[in-house]
Formats: sequence, structure tokens, C-alpha cells
Amino acid sequence: MFHLIWVLIIGAVIGAIAGAVTKNGGSMGWIANIVAGLVGSWLGELVLGSWGPNVAGMAIIPSIIGAVIVVILVSWLLSRAK
Repeated sequence: MFHLIWVLIIGAVIGAIAGAVTKNGGSMGWIANIVAGLVGSWLGELVLGSWGPNVAGMAIIPSIIGAVIVVILVSWLLSRAK
């Protein structure tokens, strides 16, 4: 149970970092930041591997890179839908 809470907290931090890097995450909200962080972590580790420091089972650097890609793609798709 505590591991799940820890993963959600780290996912939110990773999503917030990705939002700050892209300047698009502020309007997404905290739930979307958690989702972007978790999906970005999965995508980053899938593509880039699990290198660098690990927190809660997530490699931080590939996770942030993956989350930045997710935030950019979601922002682009939402802007195209408008």
C-alpha cells in the first residue's frame, strides 16, 4: 500500500517537472501531472532503459524525459482538437 502511494507521489513530482520544463503542465492539473509522470516513466524506461538514480522503482532521468515527451504530445493533441 505504501509503495503505491510512494509511486503516485514520485509520479506527480516527475509530471510537475515535465510540466515546468515544457511550460504546459500548469494548466493540466495535478491528476494529469500524476498520469503524465507515470506514463512518462513507463515510456522513458521502455525506450531509454533503467539507468540513473532510482526512486520507488522508477529511474528518474529516463522518467523525466518520457514525461516531457508525454506532456508535449498531449499539449499538441489538445491544441489541435481546439
